[in-house]
Amino acid sequence: MNPEKRLISRKTEADYIIRSKKIKVIPVILVALPIILFFVSLCFGRYPISPGTVFRILLSHILPLQSSWTGIEESVVLKIRLPRVLLAMLVGSGLSIAGASFQGLFRNPLVSPGILGVSAGAGFGAALGILISGQAIVVQLFALGFGIFAVLGAYMISRVRKGSSLLMLVLAGVIIGAFFSALTSLVKYVADPEEKLPTIVYWLMGSMAGASFKDLFKGAPPILLGIFILLLIRWKINVLSLGEEEAQALGINTQWLRWLIIITSTIVTASAISLCGMVGWVGLIVPHIGRMLVGPNHKNLLPASVSIGAFFLLFIDDIARTATSAEIPLSILTAIIGAPFFAYLLRRTGGRWS
Repeated sequence: MNPEKRLISRKTEADYIIRSKKIKVIPVILVALPIILFFVSLCFGRYPISPGTVFRILLSHILPLQSSWTGIEESVVLKIRLPRVLLAMLVGSGLSIAGASFQGLFRNPLVSPGILGVSAGAGFGAALGILISGQAIVVQLFALGFGIFAVLGAYMISRVRKGSSLLMLVLAGVIIGAFFSALTSLVKYVADPEEKLPTIVYWLMGSMAGASFKDLFKGAPPILLGIFILLLIRWKINVLSLGEEEAQALGINTQWLRWLIIITSTIVTASAISLCGMVGWVGLIVPHIGRMLVGPNHKNLLPASVSIGAFFLLFIDDIARTATSAEIPLSILTAIIGAPFFAYLLRRTGGRWS
């Protein structure tokens, strides 16, 4: 073997070793980072608590430990920070896997969970609930109900004839989104500017401030069930992304699978929005981060999106509640971070997405 071929062979072998190590290390990192940030978030805040104290407080509900902490520390950890941290991770995971699923379904990396009007519908439902009642349960039910209703409306509009394409569904989603955005503006216009309007505006910008275990018990089941279903069928999204004819040739009922993904992702997105308001960019940029780390294979991408989404939104929420004396709405921070990152991604790929 001549020196040039020997050099190429060694380089190929080195690349293979590096790639193999990367494949082994990345899953460990994706599991470890959210867990580490989970404990850091429980310690971190305007009332700092040591990691040892936080660990003992959590462990005291499993083992009979003698109390060495104050009642204030226990209340801060268990009643304020713990439900908020869990909610942020749950919502981040749900929006991220819904975004990755929609991008695979529509074979378009610019698709987000609100593509079919679910975000606009849920936003209108929440605004209407605040205007009519103001009670948390009413706001959440209205947001969830109108989010699902928006997708059903997009489906009805797209069925102009048998065999309508995904493009028709997307265009119908744009129409529905514009319609519900106008209705939301109407609700803000008629709302009391002293009491109702500030609440509506703040809710629409997204916040975890009102998180509680009661909210988690109501909103977690549909999100967790949706995540579980999408993870189960993630390999089929790979087949679906190849095209209609190829998927059918492999014996997959594309119509049934397509609507299973749409309905599941819609319920996950609407449930997430009903819990904490409208949080943008998470479902758009997190799947791209996942592709940079694990590639475009949805068998790996969807679990990675769950982990990265939980870490990303929890990190954003930590900044939101500690950066200033007044809490910053989540959508402001996700846009400030998400827009430059997406611009960098666009420059790096030159518009060629794989």
